[in-house]
Amino acid sequence: MSKEKDSAALLTVRDAAVRLQVTPRTLKYYEERGLVTPSRSEGRYRLYREEDIERFARILRLRALGFSLHGITEMLKRPVEPNESGSNRYSLESLQQIGAALRQQVETLDARIASVRHELKEAQTVRAELMHDLDYVQRRLAGENADTLIDERLAATRRRRAKQHYATPSAPRGKRRGDESA
Repeated sequence: MSKEKDSAALLTVRDAAVRLQVTPRTLKYYEERGLVTPSRSEGRYRLYREEDIERFARILRLRALGFSLHGITEMLKRPVEPNESGSNRYSLESLQQIGAALRQQVETLDARIASVRHELKEAQTVRAELMHDLDYVQRRLAGENADTLIDERLAATRRRRAKQHYATPSAPRGKRRGDESA
């Protein structure tokens, strides 16, 4: 291969970063972590081959899937096998390991979603309580009688409790419907 044709196939840090839509610092960081080793020009500038760009693209896809750089480093050590088109793909063993890691991440996200839903339910309960308090304060500021407002609030609380009591007819002893603990 001629020197001119060879240099045309190589990309500088800036050109590689533009092509991959990342910053040059990102590419340098991945190099520092040992994920990619570019060649160097006579002036010691980093030059990236097409294989380096493909490797970066693979790293970026794995990062987008939520893998840590440590996990990606381990994954890149896994065997790949060439397919019919000549490009590489993961071996079945590697795919099983990747699948297991992805399943674990999905389970972690499911647990986080459940936690956020619980937090949201708690926040909605607190908000409803605050809205009752705000209503009381606004009505008091408007000149309504405090004793009348307190009587209304106590009556509303009794109605809510009675409604909740009748809304859980077949709940097991010691548990009400919607009780998350068990």
